[in-house]
Amino acid sequence: MYLLYLMDYINSIILGLVQAITEFLPISSSGHLVIFHRFMDSKLLNSLTFDVMLHGGTLLAVLIYFWQEVVNIIKNFFLTLFRFKITHDFRQQLPWFLIIATVPAALLGYFFDDFIEQTFRSVHWVILMLLVGAFLFIVAEKSFSKNRSLDSMTFFDALLIGLAQVLAFIPGTSRSGITIVAGLSRRLKRAEAARFSFLLSLPVILGAVIRKITQIPLSDFSVGFIFVSVLGILTAALVGYLVIKLFLKFLENRSLLIFAVYRVMLALVLIVIFLF
Repeated sequence: MYLLYLMDYINSIILGLVQAITEFLPISSSGHLVIFHRFMDSKLLNSLTFDVMLHGGTLLAVLIYFWQEVVNIIKNFFLTLFRFKITHDFRQQLPWFLIIATVPAALLGYFFDDFIEQTFRSVHWVILMLLVGAFLFIVAEKSFSKNRSLDSMTFFDALLIGLAQVLAFIPGTSRSGITIVAGLSRRLKRAEAARFSFLLSLPVILGAVIRKITQIPLSDFSVGFIFVSVLGILTAALVGYLVIKLFLKFLENRSLLIFAVYRVMLALVLIVIFLF
C-alpha cells in the first residue's frame, strides 16, 4: 500500500515535469500527457481532474515570470476602459490584443468542450497533429521574415493568432507552438511571438481551469489526490518558470526546426508503439 502511494507521488512529479516542459516548448503538453497516462496505472493520476491541476501549475509559472507585465496589463485595461479610448501606445493596446486573441478559443471551449474531449483525446489525433505541427514549423521558418517587434502589433495580428489557438484544443498541436507559428506568419520575431503566446496563455488556461474545477465533484478531492496534486502543481510551476526563461533566450537566435524534428520522431515512435 505504501509502495503504491510512493509511486503516485513519484509519478505526479514526473507528470509535473512533463507538463512544464511540454506546455511551453512547442511539442504539445496535452499530447504528451495522453501518452504518459497510457503507461501509468493510477486511479489518482489518470484523470482529467489531475491534468487540470497540472495546468494550474503552469499558469502559476507564467504569472510569476511575467508578474510585472501582468500588473501593467491590468492597469492599462482599466485605464483605457474608463477613458473609453485606446491610444496608439502598445502598452495600452496589449490588454485588448489579448482579449481579441482569447475570444475564439473561449467561445469554442465554452460551447464544444465536451465534444472536443470525447472526439480528440486519442493517440491517433496526437500523431496526426504532431506531424501537422512539424510541417507548419518548417513553413514558418522557411517562408517568413522575422523582423517585427511586439510594439508594431495590430488588432488583425492578435485576431489571427487567436484563431490559430483554436487548433490547440486537439492534443498534439501545442498551444504555444501554433500561436508562435501564427506570430511568425505575421513576421514577428521568434522571441516576441513566444512572449505574446505565453501572455495569451494566462486567460486561456485560467478560464479552462476555472471551468473544469466547477465541474469536478467534491468526491474527487480525496486526501491522497490533494497531496499528489500539490506535488504536481509545484513541480509544474517551478520547472515551468525555468523553461519559459530558457526558451525565450533560445529563440533569440535559434529556430523552431529542432522542435519540428522532435515532433516527427515522436510521431514515428508512437506509430510503432500504438499502431503496430
